Amino acid sequence: MKKNKLILPVIIAALAAGTGCTKLNETILDETSSYGKTDKEIAEGIIAPVYANLPSIFQHTTYLTMQEISTDEAILPYRGGTDWGDNGIYLSMHTHNFTTTDPNIRNTWTFLTQSISRSLTAITTLPTTKDPSAKTFLAEARGMRAYYNMMLLDLFGIVFVKEDPTALSKIVRGSEAVEYIKSELLAAEPNLESNVTQGRLSKEACWGLLARLYLNSAVYTNIYGAQFTFAAADMDKVIEYTDKIIASNKYQLSAEYFSIFDDNNDTNKEIVFAVDQRAELNGHNRMAYFSLSGDQWPLPDYINANGTDGPAITSDFYRSWVNAYGAVDPAVADPRFYKENLSIYSNPADSCVPAAQFKINRGILRGQQYGLIKRNSAFVKCANGNMKVGPLFHDSRNRGTLAVNFTEKVDYTTDGSNYPSGYRVSKYEYSRKSVSGRNFGEANIVILRLADVYLMRAEAKLRKNNDATGALADVNIVRAARTARQVPPALTSMSLDILFRERGFELYWECLRRTDMIRFGKYEGTWTEKNNTDVKKRIFPIPQTAVDAAANIPGYMKQNDSY
Repeated sequence: MKKNKLILPVIIAALAAGTGCTKLNETILDETSSYGKTDKEIAEGIIAPVYANLPSIFQHTTYLTMQEISTDEAILPYRGGTDWGDNGIYLSMHTHNFTTTDPNIRNTWTFLTQSISRSLTAITTLPTTKDPSAKTFLAEARGMRAYYNMMLLDLFGIVFVKEDPTALSKIVRGSEAVEYIKSELLAAEPNLESNVTQGRLSKEACWGLLARLYLNSAVYTNIYGAQFTFAAADMDKVIEYTDKIIASNKYQLSAEYFSIFDDNNDTNKEIVFAVDQRAELNGHNRMAYFSLSGDQWPLPDYINANGTDGPAITSDFYRSWVNAYGAVDPAVADPRFYKENLSIYSNPADSCVPAAQFKINRGILRGQQYGLIKRNSAFVKCANGNMKVGPLFHDSRNRGTLAVNFTEKVDYTTDGSNYPSGYRVSKYEYSRKSVSGRNFGEANIVILRLADVYLMRAEAKLRKNNDATGALADVNIVRAARTARQVPPALTSMSLDILFRERGFELYWECLRRTDMIRFGKYEGTWTEKNNTDVKKRIFPIPQTAVDAAANIPGYMKQNDSY
């Protein structure tokens, strides 16, 4: 089912970029003829492919896997010895034994390099269009090309530079790559607009990407360094751009933390930039079902919409919450940890729920899970027609006596790999609007939001001149904003370790953890099932398919060290 709304089908575009081979000529044929289109529609059709791969980049088995399962935040064992084996790629991802043939790494590379190619096509084509919108779209295409290159630099340590679609891309690394991305974002910024949807690159989103680039510049220019030197001038730029976003007064922190990740978050005022996942744009947010049990059924309207027993959080990450709050359960202390939607958890008598009111709990899920009970391809109902809610068991796994009782223990042992092992993440809402619920969630996937802006500014203040007072104030602004339920207590001190912990609490499951761990010097640490300390694993291998495709040009596509 393919739909289009905001951006119309592209006419005919010859797409060329260095994606690992000498030249990639990718032709995108339009779904309809350009005949009779207005200049505005033609311009919209040209910009469409620039954003088209974002949902695929942010799919659960691409960027999320690389940014989360490679860290202390997520682990995906071989479930029950039957599920998520996948030739060991998720085990290797977590233990930093990355291979050049890993399909998730390859697919992420492909989506990013295709997107760079499509951005170049838009950059070279938009100047020929007559509509005034072309100027803004051109800036968006240039800024998005910079963003995709920044992701490539972060993940693989390289950037592709090309202005002539018929030429071979130049590959740059380190400081040259940082300066190129910086120059492209700065060139795009003046012609970007503020009054666009969160799914398009706005002026404020560009400021946020610049802040993120400056914050990570020390890492990108010295990726294997024993320590990073964060230049005061770079931190000044982080503060400058985060100040601009905050001072714009366009965004506001959400009182209810989980509303940022709800079905209808396209109107959420905390989000600065996101992957537009509306169904009419072929949205397929799969964040919601990736971690849940295969015997959790979050939607009364969709009998086949369940979880997949994917990744859990590690005990190490869970313990960071416990250690922070001591004797107080983190579910009580911090509204970002958990939100109860099903009252049966606190009142066992509440076992009948109207279908329209049934919503699963959010956040980090622990212990025995309750929910809809499926029997003979139908949900069990109460006598009054409401949905019957009760304790869940692994019936779909033919293990009807095994309770869906999430445990803290999760590892690669037989017990630690069983279906209930590991506390799960239910951060994005299971979509109540989409055509399947399971595979086509419509919550926009957050790329940048205001809380991260404050936390980046706090970090820059700390790294520049150890301004702990200023950093503490920024962090407490974010904490104090979550007023819909319990308000997390204000912190009384600030350090880089505390800030790292706070970024984990605020931004878990948002594809930032790996980048954060590297920047804070934590990535070579030891956690559940991971003891690899090789700094060369800070970046991933260039897929073997890309290296092989460029073999006819000696020295062109150099594999990253240690692979």
